[in-house]
Amino acid sequence: MSYLVSTKGRYALRVMLDLADRKGGESVPLKEIAERQELSLKYLESIMPALKESGLVISTAGKGGGYRLAKPASEYTVGEILKVSEDQIAPVACLNEGFVCTRADTCKTLPMWRKLEGVISDFLYTVKLTDLL
Repeated sequence: MSYLVSTKGRYALRVMLDLADRKGGESVPLKEIAERQELSLKYLESIMPALKESGLVISTAGKGGGYRLAKPASEYTVGEILKVSEDQIAPVACLNEGFVCTRADTCKTLPMWRKLEGVISDFLYTVKLTDLL
């Protein structure tokens, strides 16, 4: 069975929720997040660069350092977080960028899959981090 959202996407969302749950906007060491969320620190270290490069989080080095949200939690959507953490979110492989299907021109199901992809995307961009807290 394959899934629409990978472990990477689910964990990125959990990290963002953990940061959103910290009041006062203080920086939180990744080790603390990993412990609270019961996730591998090493795996989270592979997720955080994308969140930082996209501007979703801000990192501070040194004593008292860690990660914090770059903007208020109410301004983040699940869709934007998953877009950063997932290569692509598509309900079927044929909608993935770069996928070549010789039947695309005659496929009777392709319009339905495209519509489903739109429904999923539209929904994910309406759910805010604060909705999940």
